[in-house]
Amino acid sequence: MQEFEIRSLSRSDYTELIELWEASVRATHHFLTEADIQFYRPLILNEYFDQVALFGVSDQEGVSGFIGVESNHIQMLFIHPGVRERGIGRALVSYAIDALNATQVDVNEQNEQAVGFYEHLGFRQVARADHDAAGKPYPILSMQLEKQPYVKEADVN
Repeated sequence: MQEFEIRSLSRSDYTELIELWEASVRATHHFLTEADIQFYRPLILNEYFDQVALFGVSDQEGVSGFIGVESNHIQMLFIHPGVRERGIGRALVSYAIDALNATQVDVNEQNEQAVGFYEHLGFRQVARADHDAAGKPYPILSMQLEKQPYVKEADVN
């Protein structure tokens, strides 16, 4: 697995993060309408970012992916569509598990790629809600980590 430098993010990164969030959502959340995206954007920017510890991976273009964790719960994970499937999401989730003791995640049921991604990393569904935190009719799956997502080569020797 490629190594990524993960750094803490702050309010000074919010403008860049909200742009990345929107690009990622448009590429992966096909069930959302334009009105939904415009509804969620200020919530993410003005409320949700402040409720989590944010960590990201950057490249020469800027932040390419970020994760938000609150307590032991992954609250958000967004990867720029131009760099998807390069291991950034896996690296951020592994960091959240290893460094932040994250063992839970909520994910949109309709985002089947994300559900499969978390299942591949060892998360299993433990609950389902018919509506998201904003009261919108987008079912949310609560998932719990059941096993470590990978074995590091150094751990095998």
